[in-house]
Formats: sequence, C-alpha cells, structure tokens
Amino acid sequence: MKNYYFISDAHLGCRAFEHRRTKERRLVNFLDAIKEKAEAVFMLGDIFDFWFEYKNVVPKGFTRVLGKICELTDRGVEVHFFQGNHDMWCEDYLEKECGVILHKSTCTIELCGKVFYLAHGHKLDKVDDDWKTRFMFTCFESRTLKKIAKWIHPRWFISFGYRWAESSRKKHFAPKPFLGEDKEGLVLFAKDYLKTHPDINYFLFGHRHIEVDIYLEEEEKVRRREDEKAYRRDNEDVLASMKHGCRLMILGNWYDLFTYAVFDGEDLFMERYVEGETEV
Repeated sequence: MKNYYFISDAHLGCRAFEHRRTKERRLVNFLDAIKEKAEAVFMLGDIFDFWFEYKNVVPKGFTRVLGKICELTDRGVEVHFFQGNHDMWCEDYLEKECGVILHKSTCTIELCGKVFYLAHGHKLDKVDDDWKTRFMFTCFESRTLKKIAKWIHPRWFISFGYRWAESSRKKHFAPKPFLGEDKEGLVLFAKDYLKTHPDINYFLFGHRHIEVDIYLEEEEKVRRREDEKAYRRDNEDVLASMKHGCRLMILGNWYDLFTYAVFDGEDLFMERYVEGETEV
C-alpha cells in the first residue's frame, strides 16, 4: 500500500525570502524521497509565489521542481495541483508539460474508503473577507482583465506580479496565530459544511501558513452539554459525522515550517520534513 502526500504554500520564487534556491532544493529532495512510496501527491495551492501563463510564455525558474513533478507523473504518480491565490492564473502548461491534474476549485475525493475535502482555502475563510479582499479576488478571476493583462509584455507584467507578491509577503510575513475554533475562518466553514455533508472524514487546507490538527466535534460536545436532548433532535446529521471523528488540518507552509500530511490508507499524520533526518 502506497501513501498519499499533501503539501501547500511553498511560495517558490518569493523575493521576500532569503536562500530561495535552497528552499526549492529542499522541496525537490522531499519529492525525490517519496517517489517510490507515493500513490499521489496533492499540492494545495500557492506552490509558486506568482504564476501567470501567456500562450507561449511562463515565468522562468522552478526548473528543478517542475522536472521532479514530471518525473513523478512519468512514474505513474498522480500529482494534483490546486490553484491558490498566488498561482490562480494557470492555463494548461502544467497539465500538458508536467502531467499534473489541475484543480481550479475545491475537490472532494475518496481515498481508501475515507472522504477528503481538499482546498487551498482562500475563498472559504470569511473571517478576513472584507470588501478589499473580495474586490481583489474578483479582479484576479475576471476573464476580461486576464485577457487585458496578456496584452502587456511579459517583461513588465510578470515583473509587476513578483513585486506585488513580494510586497504582500512582507506585509503579512508572520501569519496570524490560530484564532480558536470559534473564530478561525476555515474551521467555521468546515463545521458549517459538515451540517449538510456529514460523510466528510478529513478537511485539508493551506493558505493560513500555520500548522493545525484538530477534531471538529470538540465544540459540538460543549453545545450538547447545554441541551443534549434538543441538540440531538436538531443536529442528527452533525452527530452522525461525529461517529467517525471528522478531522481538520491546515498544512502549514514550505518556506520555514516544511510541514506536510501523509495518509497511509488507515491513518492521517502531520509531519515536518527535516532534510537528511525525516523518514517519509
């Protein structure tokens, strides 16, 4: 039985980070270490700090990572690439040249009898969803603005993209700590989603750049204590999901935490990759 691996938020090419090439090599070494053991690899967004495809032009760099992804897919390992808020402008390059399975939205997938809900998470976290954020994502997803951008010479537009991404990373270099289950946007989304989709076993997200591993029933236990009979009557679907202990992970990042999740067909683990020491 081979494993399923989950990573997110490498932000390759980010000009706000020192030793960018070293960070890229560490990701390459990780992918090389798992190539014999992996059934599939899920990259849950923001693998690149900026990515924009023209018809015949893509950003330079990342050749080591792209080459390793090609090696994995050539070996028959599925590589699922999810668009994040930094690399949402993918077209067909990664699919055609590297053989990845591109996901432009969330994905629910069954692996070894367990149901996984996978997403980068930037559209699901409503806690920081102010009008500026909504306007920014609306612009990013506009087909009209995307076509206009392609009329701008890559020398200028890609350079602008890297400068914007660098500014954004410096502004938010230290992510907010975990806000608690009652305030963390991705947790609130997952709990609400469970009410109508009680079959989910695992939620896996990126985006927040923090390492989180929790069971979603804890808050519900507190509510049941308040009025157990009424709660059971009104929330049978949620209680059904508690029987299998629905679990949520936020995968950290791959620029200083180097965290990842691995599913062996029975259990899901959160691990940290230490080059030369970690057994993957």
